[in-house]
Amino acid sequence: MKDRDQERIDRHRPRVVEELNGLSGLMDNAADDSQPVQLDQQSVGRLARMDAMQRQAMASETQRRRQHRRLQLLRTLTRMDEDEFGYCTNCGEEIPDGRLEIDPAFHLCVKCAE
Repeated sequence: MKDRDQERIDRHRPRVVEELNGLSGLMDNAADDSQPVQLDQQSVGRLARMDAMQRQAMASETQRRRQHRRLQLLRTLTRMDEDEFGYCTNCGEEIPDGRLEIDPAFHLCVKCAE
C-alpha cells in the first residue's frame, strides 16, 4: 500500500466510524417508532390514527434510509481494510480527495457516477 493511500484511510476512517456509531444509536432509539399502529377506537379518533400511521410510515422510511447509509459505511470500512479505498469500484481510477472530503463513502469517480 502506498503511503498516500494509508494517509487517506487514516484521515477518513474516524469520520466513517463516528457516523456509523451515531447511526447505530439513532436506529436503536427509533426502533419503536416504526412499529405498526395499534387500533384503539375508544381512545383515538380516525384522524389521530391516520396521523399515527403517517408518523409510523415516515419513521419506517427514516430507518430504511439509515440502514442503507449504514451499509454504505460498512462497505467503506471493508474497502479500507482491503486497500481499495479511494479508488472507483467501476473503473479503478483514483477518486479525487475533494470528493472523498464531501463523503468518504463515495465509491465511484465523478465520471462513473454520471
